[in-house]
Amino acid sequence: MTVLITGAAGFIGFHLANKLYTKGFKIVGLDNINDYYDVNLKHARLEEHGICKNRIEYGVLVQSEKLSNYSFIKLNLEDKEQIDAIFQNHKFDIVINLAAQAGVRYSIENPYAYVNSNLVGFMNILEACRNNPIKHLYYASSSSVYGKNKKTPFSEKDNVDNPVSLYAATKKANELLAASYHNLYNISCTGLRFFTVYGPWGRPDMAYYSFTEAILKGETIKVFNNGNLKRDFTYIDDIIESIGLLIEKDKLKVTKLNRVLNIGNNKPVKLLDFISTLENALNKSAKKKFYPMQQGDVLETYADIDQLIKITGYHPKVSLSEGIKRFTSWHCDFLVSQKKNPVKKRKT
Repeated sequence: MTVLITGAAGFIGFHLANKLYTKGFKIVGLDNINDYYDVNLKHARLEEHGICKNRIEYGVLVQSEKLSNYSFIKLNLEDKEQIDAIFQNHKFDIVINLAAQAGVRYSIENPYAYVNSNLVGFMNILEACRNNPIKHLYYASSSSVYGKNKKTPFSEKDNVDNPVSLYAATKKANELLAASYHNLYNISCTGLRFFTVYGPWGRPDMAYYSFTEAILKGETIKVFNNGNLKRDFTYIDDIIESIGLLIEKDKLKVTKLNRVLNIGNNKPVKLLDFISTLENALNKSAKKKFYPMQQGDVLETYADIDQLIKITGYHPKVSLSEGIKRFTSWHCDFLVSQKKNPVKKRKT
């Protein structure tokens, strides 16, 4: 089977390509390699897949030098003509749309980046799926869609009409657009509501990554809402295993589906406890400065994953302490291998 993974130079896309390649899928990866965070990390991920930086040109498909069934193309989702062409050329069985402008806080600073990528870009993917029939479209949604919901754990049955950020609103819009294309054109669609994904090769704009760098440098970390926050931290291997099992189960289905699923850990952690876990892994204390709640942020994320378990039979396995230990070990090794300073993070 041939699968398109958009956001292939990103955190989840990188790991998912690894997983599906070992399962025998033919993979085409797509990414625009934008500079929301340091592109050196994105290129390092692609190098792991045998895609060298000096071979990448916009709109040109590059064959991996390491993986026989992996190729990559640098492309913007907003580029409808090129998106249509790649669909026509490859006849994808499955599309996994992970490409998006990420980040809750950055959506306040640069809203049009979210409109272009998350709305216009996603619309182009839907249209390409309509005009080039596929078996299933999986797409990244987010726990952010739950917004101001106070009932926990968050269930897929909950109302999600109160987003607190533009990022969340675009993800909710993706779910509505996918539902309409399912109803109109009978496309199987699954929205994946990710809950605070972390682990090796992760995103430098995420708290666990930026906290690690600050602690190692002896710099002060910003702790918002005076530390009174909870997050359902979900280790990357548990995310990837869940998606892989979903795909395997869905391959057997004849009925067309439209659904959203929480992809989380079901174990929210207090922010201050998370920082303590990080300190233990690094064997170094954090310098903390406390701040009020940030605009666009939420108090707690907490995933009800009963539906995911019912479909896949899979329960998350990696504890926070083990996951953080694996991340910090990778982080140190990565810095050594790159012979450079820690990857740059966007100022907030």
